[in-house]
Amino acid sequence: MKSRHLRVPDIAVRRFQRRTADDRVALVRILVVEDEKKVARALRDGLESEHYEVKLASTGEEGFFLVNSETFDLLILDLMLPRRDGLEVLDALRKRGLQTPVLILTAKDTVEDRVVGLDSGADDYLVKPFAFPELLARIRVLLRRGRPDQVLRLKIADLDMDLVTRKVARGGKAIELTSKEYDLLEYLMRQSGRIVSREEMARDVWRATSRATPLDNVIDVTIARLRRKLEATPGGKLLQTVRGVGFRLSEEAP
Repeated sequence: MKSRHLRVPDIAVRRFQRRTADDRVALVRILVVEDEKKVARALRDGLESEHYEVKLASTGEEGFFLVNSETFDLLILDLMLPRRDGLEVLDALRKRGLQTPVLILTAKDTVEDRVVGLDSGADDYLVKPFAFPELLARIRVLLRRGRPDQVLRLKIADLDMDLVTRKVARGGKAIELTSKEYDLLEYLMRQSGRIVSREEMARDVWRATSRATPLDNVIDVTIARLRRKLEATPGGKLLQTVRGVGFRLSEEAP
């Protein structure tokens, strides 16, 4: 993969997920506070392509309001903002006790600027222009350091999934999955032991708004491929079919 530098929106983190109050799977939410529209759109498009949920704010005042009215897992903050500059916003948020990781993006590249930003409460500092893969790597690091209740590894029996690296192994042996197989397995692991219907998979994994026979066929094919890969390694059957109801991932016998 070529290294891409973020200058204009020609950028094409890992997917982390958390649960909502109604037990639905939700994407990690990132707030980008950036007044340059092209840069903001580029960040949004690039991060959404990595399965993050992204919200944009174009002023420091708007960013401050959103952070205090909604929940985000990471804040990407420009320093040179209209109405209320980034350092002022950051200082105010930290004084209010906000623990959300903050990554500063700025054209200010002197050592003094970096020290001021970090001393004001930033968790990391990245100078523009930068390689987009580096931004993703820094985001992954910050999410690892994030809230202590954030689960970044899933495990069922001898099946292990690292949500940061998107690596899956069973009994210590790596399993190569496609993007959709990984998404489906992650969903099933989060619903461990519970029977999940095709309708739920269509809604939460395929993001479909309505059921259709072709999509059911795609789900069945993906399930079959995933089952073969899981059972290619030593160990019992984990992915079970409950006829007429759905599927479940469990180490208990069906």
